[in-house]
Amino acid sequence: MDRSPHPHTDSFDGLGLPEEVLPVLARRGVRTPFPIQAATLPDALAGRDVLGRGRTGSGKTLAFGLAVLARTAGRRAEPRRPLALVLVPTRELAQQVTEALTPYAQAVRLRTATVVGGVPVRRQTQALERGAEIVVATPGRLADLVERGLCGLDAVAVTVLDEADRMADMGFLPTVTGFLEQVAEDGQTLLFSATLDRDVDRLARRFLKDPATHAVDPSAGVVSTMEHHVLHVRRADKDAAIAHIAARDGKVIMFTDTKGGADRLVEALLAKGVRAAALHGGKSQPQRTRTLEQFRAGQVAALVATDVAARGIHVDGLDLVVNLDPPADPKDYLHRGGRTARAGASGTVVTLVLPEQRRGAVRMMTTAGVTPVTTAVRAGDAELTRITGARVPTGVPVAIPDPVVERPRHHRPTSRSRYGRPASGGRGTSPRQHGS
Repeated sequence: MDRSPHPHTDSFDGLGLPEEVLPVLARRGVRTPFPIQAATLPDALAGRDVLGRGRTGSGKTLAFGLAVLARTAGRRAEPRRPLALVLVPTRELAQQVTEALTPYAQAVRLRTATVVGGVPVRRQTQALERGAEIVVATPGRLADLVERGLCGLDAVAVTVLDEADRMADMGFLPTVTGFLEQVAEDGQTLLFSATLDRDVDRLARRFLKDPATHAVDPSAGVVSTMEHHVLHVRRADKDAAIAHIAARDGKVIMFTDTKGGADRLVEALLAKGVRAAALHGGKSQPQRTRTLEQFRAGQVAALVATDVAARGIHVDGLDLVVNLDPPADPKDYLHRGGRTARAGASGTVVTLVLPEQRRGAVRMMTTAGVTPVTTAVRAGDAELTRITGARVPTGVPVAIPDPVVERPRHHRPTSRSRYGRPASGGRGTSPRQHGS
């Protein structure tokens, strides 16, 4: 397996990108490639399969996106037969990828379509019917449309698997395998993942042909631009400590394990004067999109989220992530922390730990390759304020305007598909399974 067949580059000039793309990069302030882009773009633009390892926030989207655009520019898709496919694990990430690539796609006159669950299917099928060269999709909804004959994959010449490890965690790999068996046989595959666990490695070995492998900014590198803190709290004081952190001057994402827990915490924070909102798989896609917009705009200061929504959250300038309990899985810890310290910026990850959670938290952090600073705190402590910016909430109840509620249209289930799932419904309705 060739590990670095092309020299890395410190400029987008001379890579062979379409000339229309270069002024767009300059206008958007993208002047020099991030390491993952410099490493992978020469191989991807040359048509090689690429296996790229880099954590969220390392610049992967442009790394594969510019390659897809360059490899597809000048071609025109027939109705329902896209030429390039980008597969991602969650709706939020699909939206983020589409938004990131749209200015460049427009510059080279390529049409994009976003295919995700949780929103009405009609607009997506119309975009496919008109012809879209590039489709950004989550596996559940795409499998539905393929099964119903509304999207064919036989003309797909470039396939991207983004955050393949997360798709494996969510149980999507059998569906992804089904897609890879349908795309053009002589096509190009670009696989990006923060980790190369057994299932992802097996997928890469089966479908990537002599890939150029680049490990840039590996998952353990998440510690380099972050401060990691474990805060030992007493159970009786934990709720007050959470409220003080949430009332800080600046945005914060707080991670919890359940949808119900997120909703209950938001209700309590609003009552104490903290502008909070919940983001989880129980919300419709329009609600989730609107809540993220409110968070980015500053209408919401504290976002209480579950893991199902975590991978797609990208907010510039976010410098604090709080785990309300230690996550059981070290990968979840790294993915949550990846919401801050993006693209080389600095950030702080704080984990609240009760006495009975201390031993498990130490094991999890060790496995994650993280050495945190451990501090015992109580609400009102100067140390809590120093680490998190905590302050006493006003106590004056506040309300956040409800996100737009648009009920998704449901179509009738059809027979079971080749992917071993109902053709119309994804993998069921639980948030972990139906992240698409």
